[in-house]
Amino acid sequence: MTITHDTTLHRPHVMTINGQPVEGTATFDVVDPSTGDVFAQAPDCTPEQLDAAMRAAQLAQPPWAQDEDARRRALLAAADLLEAHADDLARILIREQGRPASFTGEMDLVVAWLRYFGNVEVPREVLVDNDTEFIEKVHKPLGVVAAIAPWNAPLMLAMWKIAPALRAGNTVVLKPSPYTPLSTLAMGELLQSVFPAGVLNVVSGLDPLGARMVEHPVPRKVSFTGSTATGKKVAASAANSLKRITLELGGNDPAIVLPDADPAAIADKLFWGGFVNSGQICLAVKRVYVHSTIRDRLVEELAARARAAVVGDGFDPRTTLGPLTNAMQRDKVAQLVSAAIDDGAVAVTGGEAPSGQGYFYPPTILTNAKDGMAVVDEEQFGPVMPIVAYDDLDAVIEQVNTSPFGLTASVWSTDLDAAARVAAQLDAGQVTINAHANGLRPYLPFSGHKESGIGVENALEGLAEYTSTTVLIRPKPTS
Repeated sequence: MTITHDTTLHRPHVMTINGQPVEGTATFDVVDPSTGDVFAQAPDCTPEQLDAAMRAAQLAQPPWAQDEDARRRALLAAADLLEAHADDLARILIREQGRPASFTGEMDLVVAWLRYFGNVEVPREVLVDNDTEFIEKVHKPLGVVAAIAPWNAPLMLAMWKIAPALRAGNTVVLKPSPYTPLSTLAMGELLQSVFPAGVLNVVSGLDPLGARMVEHPVPRKVSFTGSTATGKKVAASAANSLKRITLELGGNDPAIVLPDADPAAIADKLFWGGFVNSGQICLAVKRVYVHSTIRDRLVEELAARARAAVVGDGFDPRTTLGPLTNAMQRDKVAQLVSAAIDDGAVAVTGGEAPSGQGYFYPPTILTNAKDGMAVVDEEQFGPVMPIVAYDDLDAVIEQVNTSPFGLTASVWSTDLDAAARVAAQLDAGQVTINAHANGLRPYLPFSGHKESGIGVENALEGLAEYTSTTVLIRPKPTS
């Protein structure tokens, strides 16, 4: 894909409330992470504008819930519309988030999620059907959903909320991250041509907008994707009015490489499993445990791929890894790597932020890493891969499972049965063999264990999260 700089980004960016474009009475700056320079302003939603968005969603919800066929048609029309505008949205996404054009497949995922939830058949759930009574389980929409999306994959993770919430008959008030608001605002504008006014409202703003959404009396559900620390605050606030919640939070996702694995054969998948989107993916490989007999070979294979990666501006077609999305994240990564090196780890590649503009950090392979280092124990969310050698597989499984996180994991081996035995012991929402996180599909449920989240996203299980359950019991007529 060849995508060039957008020349129209200086137009006013607007929120969408009740089907209408709404400017902010105040704005905030949006920064290009490739340069560190401000390139646009986004509207900063006021409390009164948030009230208007919630009121619009509340009024639009009852008629929207009445016609499931119309909802399905609207989701499919939305997919067609966004597919037609994919390059336009990708251009904005590259500018505000930093990813290279080669990774703008996010738009394909947005479209796929809409088409899945537009097409999927929801089976009728009959619990009892005998001579005397008929009992079925009925799913009903909750009402208004407050959806809060992160900055690392803003459109895809927004659609993880929008598509099932709308299919279930809810309406949505969506807030993107203030680091990456523009692509979501643009998507919200586009979608007003396929959804009735008030069904999808998009607001943007700085803190405390997210907290106001969670505290607001109108929503009956909050769907949040972001850090575990913020997720805990969301859960505590939502508990005050017993709002339903879905939280997709952090992960410290391990890859366990068994001694029979072929380093050359697995290195490509393992490298990109950790470094895609410059490591800014909740389910990316965050730490690699490799048997000591093949550690050096695997490190060299991974290092060769790190040296071959091209770090640069996302609009440069040669770029394979863009910058970190914000200075905060770049600085966190740098601090974790520096502390690890001070503690004895060795940076085989990278290890230091380059001088110059932008929030760049080179792909860093750390060997001699060990549990207890923050770069191993914590989610780095950046282009860093600590390599931990092991000799005792049972000890590694125990160590991995002591983590407070449990999002995804992977096991690598030529012996699929041996890998499956290890995978069965890992406490994570998704475990893959000889790949990492390749289960990112709309028809597969996705959930985090422990502090990686609450609830399920995607598939029919994720759709049910946007509903309440009624058991309907009726007698059979007697003739």
